[in-house]
Amino acid sequence: MSDPASHTHPEGRRGLIQILDIDTRLLGMVGAFVVICAAFQIWTGIRALPDFSWNPFAWIGAGRFLVPQNTFNIAVQTVSVAIMAAGMVFVIVTRHIDLSVGSLMALCSATMAVFQTEFMPKTLGLGLEHPLTAPLAVLLGILVGAAVGAFQGWLIGYQRIPSFIVTLGGLLIWSRVAYFVAGGQTIGPLDGTFLMLGGTNGTLGVGLSWALAAIAALGAGWALWSSRRAKLHHGFPVKPVWAEVTLIGIVVGLIAGFTAIINSNMVPPARLKRLFDARGEVMPEGYTEAYGIPISVLLLIIVALLLTVMALRTRLGRYIFATGGNPDAAELSGINTRLLTVKIFALMGGLCGLSAAVASARLSNHSLDIGTLDELRVIAAAVIGGTALAGGFGTVYGAILGALIMQSLQSGMAMVGVDAPFQNIVVGAVLVLAVWIDIQYRKRRGIKV
Repeated sequence: MSDPASHTHPEGRRGLIQILDIDTRLLGMVGAFVVICAAFQIWTGIRALPDFSWNPFAWIGAGRFLVPQNTFNIAVQTVSVAIMAAGMVFVIVTRHIDLSVGSLMALCSATMAVFQTEFMPKTLGLGLEHPLTAPLAVLLGILVGAAVGAFQGWLIGYQRIPSFIVTLGGLLIWSRVAYFVAGGQTIGPLDGTFLMLGGTNGTLGVGLSWALAAIAALGAGWALWSSRRAKLHHGFPVKPVWAEVTLIGIVVGLIAGFTAIINSNMVPPARLKRLFDARGEVMPEGYTEAYGIPISVLLLIIVALLLTVMALRTRLGRYIFATGGNPDAAELSGINTRLLTVKIFALMGGLCGLSAAVASARLSNHSLDIGTLDELRVIAAAVIGGTALAGGFGTVYGAILGALIMQSLQSGMAMVGVDAPFQNIVVGAVLVLAVWIDIQYRKRRGIKV
């Protein structure tokens, strides 16, 4: 058996990025995200200073973009689009598209709201705050989304109707169905436990947030090191030990940094006083408390992990990427591509239902405009995150990062007073630029465009 050291890369002839074996697409997206954050931090700092100064450090210090409260808000606002973008990766990888996700999300939201405010109290005789209300509502939303998604997948897979046409019809149909389900009105208030999925109403607190961060850091380190051992066992090239440790350190640092920033977002004193008053207690003098990681963000992390494991470790995931790479070859090799299409769109629909729960909980009600234009945001997030429109390539973490970049752009532009129409122009330009960069990347790698 050969010496494992012989399988390491020749460090002297390679750059640091090559030695660390970091995905250049991911690195580019992270770089773009850093530039966006720095630009808006400086821009908001310039606007906040009473007297203009040419001191960049003063601009950075006075900026309001990277403060804990705004970071918390961006994280919460990203979740609903990111959940759907993670599912859209599999749709696009298999060379399909789903234009109906925003309308389907509205339908799921309307169904859950009516279930909570009408069906549970009036039909079953159970109050709005009954312990079963929230879990049953979320389950109903996911099932409705999965059923509609499976139906659309059946039309695409078995009836051979192009996905663009089926989902374009869904875009027009499901939003109108949602309107009639909701009776053409905003529905609220919703169940208190259900609202915990929305953000400030449901957080882990400082202690649980750090505990989760520690578990995530240990899990990431174990996964990276286990991957190295598996490669060595099978005789594949591996990174040097110092590069592996450096990469683990970077991941752990990012997890710790994110947790520290989120845990710095303090609950307003007035809100704390209301919480103490509701319990019949007196708030101690000088008492402070931080929100911690929102439950919705934790939910996104769980979805991302499950979908990543599905993509990399299961037969379904291998079939999805094989079909996206060459549908004809996949079908000839025995993969039931028609049934696979149904499964993918059912998964996408279920994620729309979960996203609807998060979005309506964040708004504290079902709004008639919920999900409007979300199909474009979801597709843009997946594409900006590196999912190839030609099929065959895409990552869940890339789509989530793409959603974060888009939300940061929109939040930053709103903070500096950019008009909404111009915000859409910028997002559209970023989307076109991302596709152009993807085409150039594939050409350089010798991949057929």
